[in-house]
Amino acid sequence: MLLKIEDLDCRIASSQILRACSLNVERGEIVSLLGRNGAGKTSTLKNIIGLYSPQNGKITFKDKDITTASSRARVLMGIGYSPEDSRLFPELTVAENIKLGFWISKDTERAESFDMEKAFHIFPALKNLYNRLANNLSGGEKKMVAISRALALNPSLLLLDESMEGLSPRVVKSFSEAIKTIRKDLGASVLLAESNIYNASRLADRAYIIERGEIYFEGTPQQILQDKQLLTLVGK
Repeated sequence: MLLKIEDLDCRIASSQILRACSLNVERGEIVSLLGRNGAGKTSTLKNIIGLYSPQNGKITFKDKDITTASSRARVLMGIGYSPEDSRLFPELTVAENIKLGFWISKDTERAESFDMEKAFHIFPALKNLYNRLANNLSGGEKKMVAISRALALNPSLLLLDESMEGLSPRVVKSFSEAIKTIRKDLGASVLLAESNIYNASRLADRAYIIERGEIYFEGTPQQILQDKQLLTLVGK
């Protein structure tokens, strides 16, 4: 097993945001974490990458306990993270933003090279955006750059937070194919936080539903699509 989360409790100030949250990702899997806005999807990813610290529970990655490890240590072990708001440096070009990942990747456990040609293979549109400032990109273009920057770290596990939110159906289809390519050609597992079950059903092997910080369901996207009660808990 690549990633295992056990009974995670996380509190921010006076708010309990995760309650006994448990999930896992096997090697080679694409797993979707589904839920409405505010359900706890982003908080789960931030606990995995180390931006939030749980009060109880355990996070295991590659059979190592990383519950108290720093974010940097987790990245060096092979966890990549693309946040919902992309978090690009607006004054840098597309190429410069992606190359920030190259700067760190030499210290990661998967030190094999990830070059710009691989980024272009996954997201062909980036080739024409190479020298454009990040501040001048569309929302979808920013997401491509953010994912490519995370891939430059050569992750074994890629965390994607709402990577398809707000995109047109045509672009969603393109992103779905890109994520499949990431698994096939780069060998990375993917944990995708998503609020739209139809987007998740395009590519996820398994799915979890999170509601009010608790895992409510584990199964396949197809099971969710066939259950009216489960559909009320996820975006459509």
